[in-house]
Amino acid sequence: MKLFKRRTRNGDDQEMSFIEHLDVLRGHLFKSALAVAVGAIIMAVYNKFIVTRILMGPTHPDFWTYRTLCDVGHKWGLGDKLCMAEIHLRMQSNAVAGQFDTYFNIILIGGFIIAFPYVFWQFWKFTRPALKEKELQNTRGVIFWVSMLFFLGVLFGYFVIAPYTISFFANFSLDTNIENIWTISSYFTTISQLILGAGLAFQLPLVMYFLAKIGVVSAAYLRRVRKYAILIIVIVASIITPPDMLSTIVASFPLIILYEISILLCVKVEKKQAKEEAQWD
Repeated sequence: MKLFKRRTRNGDDQEMSFIEHLDVLRGHLFKSALAVAVGAIIMAVYNKFIVTRILMGPTHPDFWTYRTLCDVGHKWGLGDKLCMAEIHLRMQSNAVAGQFDTYFNIILIGGFIIAFPYVFWQFWKFTRPALKEKELQNTRGVIFWVSMLFFLGVLFGYFVIAPYTISFFANFSLDTNIENIWTISSYFTTISQLILGAGLAFQLPLVMYFLAKIGVVSAAYLRRVRKYAILIIVIVASIITPPDMLSTIVASFPLIILYEISILLCVKVEKKQAKEEAQWD
């Protein structure tokens, strides 16, 4: 790693001071905040559609995931085994500014999701000068891959994890006399955490790739703990999905694939490092 540098009037490169680093970082953070604000404005303009049709979607019986699974079950001769149980759910706001606070959080989180590629680009512009030329060659297309995996994770969280989770907890009851009445803040917080969490979880291959480059993990280690990793993934998937094998497979399969991709990326890194060491010898 090398220190950030700036070009002087004489055309020479000069190392930047700590204060100058902070000033550069402030500029990138300000631009990122502006991008999130623009995304939040878009969310605010279409807030009725976003709240009613998108965020509240998993509470509706005609939600795409529920209809698709039910249709697949009928086509495969399974009857209603894959059909989600009807959601009987009431919500409430138990604070004076509860709905306003929830509205503000929705547009802010939505603004971040919309602006994610630009925010990550600003982060990349800040860290890029500290990388060596050789390191930069190994990071081509990083903005595209990070953004693509993030949005794939968001879609997976919204269409798979969120509806399974909402359906499970909406129909879970300790006693028939206990009625599920959720607060809107609790519901939207859960939805946003599931969606953002899935988006970040889908960064697993890239995280493992960079950890392999600095020698923290290896392909051999990931293979050795594979069965434990898969077991954890399946257990989590079985908890958030209905008690049938197909639902568990649907929820866990993408994460297992990402884990296997992580191993392949680690193998690629190790082969390249071994080749470079052989050339030095």
